[in-house]
Amino acid sequence: MSKLTHSPAWMALKKHKTIISKQSMRSMFNEDAQRFEKFSLQVENLLLDYSKNILDTETRALLTDLAHQANLGEWIERMFNGERINSTENRAVLHTALRAPAGSSVMLDGKDVMPGVMRVKEQMRRYSEEVRNGTVRGHTGKAFTDVVNIGVGGSSLGPYMACEALHPYGSEKLRAHFVSNIDAVDITERLNVVNAETTLFIVSSKTFTTQETITNAHAARAWVVEKLGESAVAKHFVALSTNLEATAKFGIHPDNVFEFWDWVGGRYSIWSAVGLPIALHIGMDNFEKMLAGAHAMDKHFRSAPFERNMPVIMALIDIWYTNFFDACSHAILPYDHCLRRFPAYLQQLTMESNGKSMDRDQHLVDYATNRVIWGEAGTNGQHSFYQLIHQGTRAVTADFLAPIMSHVPFGEHHVMLLANCFAQTEAMMLGKTPEEARTELLAQGLDEAAIAALLPYKTFPGNRPSNTLLFDKLDPYKLGMLIALYEHKVYVQSVVWNINAFDQWGVEYGKQLANRLIPELHSAKQISQHDGSTNALINHYLSRRRAQQNS
Repeated sequence: MSKLTHSPAWMALKKHKTIISKQSMRSMFNEDAQRFEKFSLQVENLLLDYSKNILDTETRALLTDLAHQANLGEWIERMFNGERINSTENRAVLHTALRAPAGSSVMLDGKDVMPGVMRVKEQMRRYSEEVRNGTVRGHTGKAFTDVVNIGVGGSSLGPYMACEALHPYGSEKLRAHFVSNIDAVDITERLNVVNAETTLFIVSSKTFTTQETITNAHAARAWVVEKLGESAVAKHFVALSTNLEATAKFGIHPDNVFEFWDWVGGRYSIWSAVGLPIALHIGMDNFEKMLAGAHAMDKHFRSAPFERNMPVIMALIDIWYTNFFDACSHAILPYDHCLRRFPAYLQQLTMESNGKSMDRDQHLVDYATNRVIWGEAGTNGQHSFYQLIHQGTRAVTADFLAPIMSHVPFGEHHVMLLANCFAQTEAMMLGKTPEEARTELLAQGLDEAAIAALLPYKTFPGNRPSNTLLFDKLDPYKLGMLIALYEHKVYVQSVVWNINAFDQWGVEYGKQLANRLIPELHSAKQISQHDGSTNALINHYLSRRRAQQNS
């Protein structure tokens, strides 16, 4: 057993689980009229209801003991203070500095990073406003009508999600597009619907060497050159990068290169210059409100006691199910169409961060360190996978997110949306007993034989855990709070699990192998240097390609 699974706090939780798992949430609510008040908390107007979970006050106390045992408070301060907690890459983790307000000071190796952060913010403000008001124009003098962001991973998922989420605040004159996939369909579909004269391309790659991004960027560049000539490149491309030599070779003017730093991880980069597409879409004032919302969550995370700390509570509940109930998946279910990309965003944030099997002390872990994150916007998901949630053989926990007010107050739509959201959490918790199912069937006029035949299928086990996050309206400030909430949740989990949440060597390994395979896929000879399966796949491809070319 590892130090963690043999620790006092872990062993106490393991013992407690054998007791509380015999209880049902239905009975917990029946026995405690104050359960919601005990197991909910609010940060500004963001409400977390976690009362529909298999826990009581003792569970919460034992989970916070686990956090204290991991020295979580110390690790929180280490992150905010710029210590190099990304140990395998010897980097600090300071995405929180990107949303710190003017006048703040954040030190890294004895140097304040905030002057550089504020300089890039001002550059973003100036450029985004000039594009939006038509001062900056394309090669032929026409104002931009479309912005195409070319990136991959955090350089695409974050801006894409935010632009979709904040569409009600977006410019009607400046459409946002996103290209990330190396599949040529992705870039060509975008190029087919935009006009070269009025399209601005953002190439988002810190090193300006990311294979997918640079390949797509060169395709876009060739398209612009074909339509407008070589001299148009400088007018139609900007870069989010630190590699000035490569961006200059590409043809991008140095004034149109936006810097970010190695202490900004890709999946945490939405707050940096990587957020330029967001600033262009919703305006820099609204982007700053998004930063302010994240900063508000930072302050709460850093100062609130663990039992009243929203990211900490959400992280500990997730650990509770991951490690003590062997729950393998967690659904993100936003009942807001604008948040339909949020589950995909959280997939990367969570699984790329904590999908690790080696701890900080170079030991293989003997406990789960993450779950599969997935989801869909409600109510679409209800007609897709909720059947598994309610009556499947493996418990699925879920986060439900919903706004109190809609940006589109049309008829009864929003009331119906919220009714479905609340009903699903209630159904997951309550289930349906045989007695309740029998009463329903009797009310439908069925005879005893028909009831006996249907009763097992009409019964639901219930006791399926969920959290509910409610907020007044999805605006830039609230989106910032939500993203930061989940960022800190992921960090808390990594601290308890004693893993590094900020590297991603598995991703890098796949890229290395792909780079080796590219020349082999142009080979005129049979390939034999790989395993039998990979050799056969490559050789089948080569054979079929030759056959198609010769036909």
